[in-house]
This record gives sequence, C-alpha cells and structure tokens, in this order.
Amino acid sequence: MIDTYFTTYPGYYFTGDGALRDEDGYLRITGRVDDVLNVSGHRMGTAEVESALVLHEDIAEAAVVGFPHDIKGQGIYAYVTPMTGVEDSESLREELVALCVREIGPIAKPDRIQWAPGLPKTRSGKIMRRILRKIAENELNSLGDTSTLADPAVVEDLVEGRVSD
Repeated sequence: MIDTYFTTYPGYYFTGDGALRDEDGYLRITGRVDDVLNVSGHRMGTAEVESALVLHEDIAEAAVVGFPHDIKGQGIYAYVTPMTGVEDSESLREELVALCVREIGPIAKPDRIQWAPGLPKTRSGKIMRRILRKIAENELNSLGDTSTLADPAVVEDLVEGRVSD
C-alpha cells in the first residue's frame, strides 16, 4: 500500500489528484489524474471539459468520459444535466460545443452530448464514472454493482437516452 503512494515520485506522497497553479500562485484541483482522456494524442482531464460545460448558465452539472473512437482513439462523451425548467435543444448542444472549443480548444469538442436527468452517484455524492463509461461504450450488460447508488433509476434513464452515431 505504501508503495502505491511513494513510488510514482520518490520521496513525495502522490495522491493521484491533479492540480494547476494559476498566475497568482494559487492551486486549483483539476480532478483525478486517472480521469484523463487521450483524444488524437492530446491528453486532457475530464474535469477540464466538465468545467467548461458548467460555465453555461443553463447547465447544472456535467460528467465526461472517454469512449472508443475509430479515428481519434478516444472520443469525448458528455452527460449534461440542464437546470430545472431548461429544455434540451440542438441550439443548446451547439452552444455547449462552442463553449468547450472557446475555453479549451477544438480538441475538447464533445463528440456526443447526452441530456441526463441526473448522474449516478453514491449516497455520499461521488459520481460513479465506471457506470457512465460502460454506458458510453455500449457495454450495457456489464454495468457492475449498482447497489451503492443513491438513485439506481438514474442508470435506466441514462441507458434509455444513450447517444450513438
């Protein structure tokens, strides 16, 4: 167990969390380093794309995962929860794509955006990305244990609303 945290960077404790230091010297936690996408050889954290998506005033929450893409290696699949009373639309989808491009760059353009009434979370509020990955990859028969979810019905809604090519 100790080897897990001290071997990546000898002499330093490595938690697996990523951070960026801004121009004022403050650290901003960007998420887990294992939540990294590799899109056409460009590595980016899922948190970067999620942060761009939730900048839109009509979006309450977002979660991003990678999925196999024939050309890019990994595509960007975004689960987006609109604010209460906001209807999903093609124009909102286009605004979200443009927002990601403006904030991060063209490489961060989501390939698929799925409107999500909610995200699969544990009772403590942690998003179960494993389930989101399986849905994005269309591996619907191997979602795994969902007994720790606060609301298991969310998974059924996400499976029904799955976006494909």
